[in-house]
Amino acid sequence: MGSFLFGYGLFLAKLLTLFIMLIAIIALFASMGGRGRREKGNMTITHINEQLDDNKEAMYAAVLDHSDLKNTLKNKKKQQKIENKAKKKSSKIAAKSRGDGTTIVDEKKRKRMYVLDFKGDIRASQVKGLRREVTTVLSVADVYDEVLVRVESGGGTVHGYGLAAAQLERIRNRNIELTVCVDKVAASGGYLMACVANNIIAAPFAIIGSIGVMAQIPNIHRLLKKFDIDVELLTAGEYKRTLTVVGENTDKGRQKFISELQVIHDQFKHFISKFRPQTNIDEVATGETWSGQAALNMKLVDDVLTSDEYIVNSCEHADVFKVKFEVKKSLPEKFGFAAEAAIDRFVDKWLQRANSSRYLD
Repeated sequence: MGSFLFGYGLFLAKLLTLFIMLIAIIALFASMGGRGRREKGNMTITHINEQLDDNKEAMYAAVLDHSDLKNTLKNKKKQQKIENKAKKKSSKIAAKSRGDGTTIVDEKKRKRMYVLDFKGDIRASQVKGLRREVTTVLSVADVYDEVLVRVESGGGTVHGYGLAAAQLERIRNRNIELTVCVDKVAASGGYLMACVANNIIAAPFAIIGSIGVMAQIPNIHRLLKKFDIDVELLTAGEYKRTLTVVGENTDKGRQKFISELQVIHDQFKHFISKFRPQTNIDEVATGETWSGQAALNMKLVDDVLTSDEYIVNSCEHADVFKVKFEVKKSLPEKFGFAAEAAIDRFVDKWLQRANSSRYLD
């Protein structure tokens, strides 16, 4: 029985090794295919006002009889003419030129709101699309407009989410109103992004917070030692490697690693205090999470509302556009990214289980 289990375990190990090698080869071809090639993609702009109107007309057609539908559509056309006339008039007022050649932007100008979506993984890989979306929006937006970012993330790498937050800072630096909506979760690195906003809106049961930093590193030194396997780790610089997976870790290395985590945590707290001085940072920077209503009480968010309701309400006084950039992938890249995404989901799933649903940063 023991020999059977040993043989079966060896077979599984070989199968796993083959699977990893296959993924590595696909990823290599994908990276080689993309090397030296300009990243291409599609920027999709959707006018949400028109989308809502189309949905409304479809509902009218389904629930009203022919005469009622005819009258409803007739009245709508009259109302649309009035609105278009008012919009055209306000646009002329807004376009009046000063003597120095600059343009006056009148308060009667109809506001525009641009909606971006960020659904983050551990590495914040969607930041590639976010930076293109932000650049596109900033090419046309002015101080009378608003950018709404729907953030959904449980956190991840510090440098990845730091870059994502810096993209949102670009909007604030242009004095354009920035709103972040959290329908599900903005924890750890997700909240690092959200706190940049002028206003943060969360759904009632959204998860907010997890303002902390953690790292988890396996160590198989004792297992290797049991089989008389030595590992040579050569470094130049006292703290080039503080903790290692295969070597023997020391108390000095652990303390240095912990101090580095504390430095990052202090930077995290300072960043939040910079944008949300109304929040008691020492009270919330404990690694805990709160639901939307509790987060409002802790001044981590400014209102409890779903993004859907906020967008529909905004359509009453603004033209709302959804902006989405999607990268075009070659066939090898599609296979490579699909395999990579599967591994990311597997690792993310087990990390969350191992940490009792806590989130990384």
